[in-house]
Amino acid sequence: MRRIHRQLGFLASLVLVIHAGPIAQPVDDDGIAENYLKSFYKLEYNPNPSAREPDPLPDKLKEMQKFFRLNVTGTLDKETLEVMKKPRCGVPDVAAYSKFRGRPKWQTNKLTYRIENYTHDMTKAEVDDSIRRALQVWADVTPLRFTRIYKGTADIMISFATKNHGDGMAFDGPHGVLAHAFAPSSGIGGDAHFDDDEDFTFRLPRGYVLFLVAAHEFGHSLGLSHSDDSGALMFPTYSFSDPGLFSLPSDDIRGIQSLYGPNKDRIQSDPNLPTAPNACDPNLTFDAVTTFKGETMFFKDSFFWRSSQSRGVAQLIKSFWPNSPDNIDAAYESPVQGKVIFFKGRQVWAFNGNNVEPGYPKLLSHFGLPLSVSKVNAAVHNKKSGKTLLFVDKMYYRYDERAKKMDTGYPKRMADRFPRMTGEVTAAHLSKGYIYLHSGTKMYVFRSNSKRLHRVLKSNYFLPCLS
Repeated sequence: MRRIHRQLGFLASLVLVIHAGPIAQPVDDDGIAENYLKSFYKLEYNPNPSAREPDPLPDKLKEMQKFFRLNVTGTLDKETLEVMKKPRCGVPDVAAYSKFRGRPKWQTNKLTYRIENYTHDMTKAEVDDSIRRALQVWADVTPLRFTRIYKGTADIMISFATKNHGDGMAFDGPHGVLAHAFAPSSGIGGDAHFDDDEDFTFRLPRGYVLFLVAAHEFGHSLGLSHSDDSGALMFPTYSFSDPGLFSLPSDDIRGIQSLYGPNKDRIQSDPNLPTAPNACDPNLTFDAVTTFKGETMFFKDSFFWRSSQSRGVAQLIKSFWPNSPDNIDAAYESPVQGKVIFFKGRQVWAFNGNNVEPGYPKLLSHFGLPLSVSKVNAAVHNKKSGKTLLFVDKMYYRYDERAKKMDTGYPKRMADRFPRMTGEVTAAHLSKGYIYLHSGTKMYVFRSNSKRLHRVLKSNYFLPCLS
């Protein structure tokens, strides 16, 4: 009887959960793209197409590229294909933090869960602890409370399975879809399934950390769909971060609290937490500025702003880059390396997405800077030339990203390249052919290919100000 009820519940849940079918094993890149878009972006072909009917694939490619903030070309380029090959969740993609269609949510804050079976990759104690902590991630910021049961039907049934496992969403083997979960509803709603062909681990970067995968899937179990914020837990592709340092990013907090509200049992204002700077402060200065995946990020103390956020909300740096330092001195994005680089004091951090690269932090001498340099004040990368300018006091160095060495003839005086700059550069970024040099509360705008000063703006010119 339970099986019949759960099968009926599954049919009902399809109204709430977009079906993510298995990814077949195509033999070429076009096959990978087609299967990916069918699984996650509803690519469909008319079985009886007319000669004049357009190919739907380019539009679906654009939709996927827009979601992942890639270059929107509608063609299958190398960058797009690399994203398609990343391990990920089996639930389709939508946008921003979002809820499933119809905003399904649990009508009670007291939920039960049951672990039906275990993976052989980990001990039972490790699985139990990973699942408990993954649920606690959501309990910490909402009124939701989770109780484990050992028999009968729980709200969230958790199981490990391979290939076709009875829910119409067959797994695809190693290094593809890691898991999937269903939105709140009766029957199969809320349940989370993990592909036991994957190598799950307790905390090591090899394989896939079960805690991270489970915390993501439980977001679906509670009513969240995928986010297009690459720093969010609900971003569809897997990325490793140290589970011992994990903190739920603000995008996910806003999403889950829009369904269930905040956790009123916890003190909402911790006096030990830093206070976010005011984007409208006329005396605001920045520690660093950098582009990152098509947007500009402005750093101040423990916080940063994103140019894509119209509300001007400051986020904690560690909510996006958990292993980064606070109060960074400089930052820039290196498209050549596919990384974002942070400087603080004599150390350098390199991040691939949100994860620190192995072997970092390194010393400034890694860039070829002399030992006498104890701090980089600002950095900016020119994508066309492949060169990065590193500002130190009133001098600047030029680093060749492709050759990975400092250009000869440097450092040079700031005044020779950027006349009319009256002080030291404290932050810098480049956008649409202009280089923006911050010095205190002012921002000096130069054309990137000339010495001409274009105009002078307030440092927080690009931040939305609501006061």
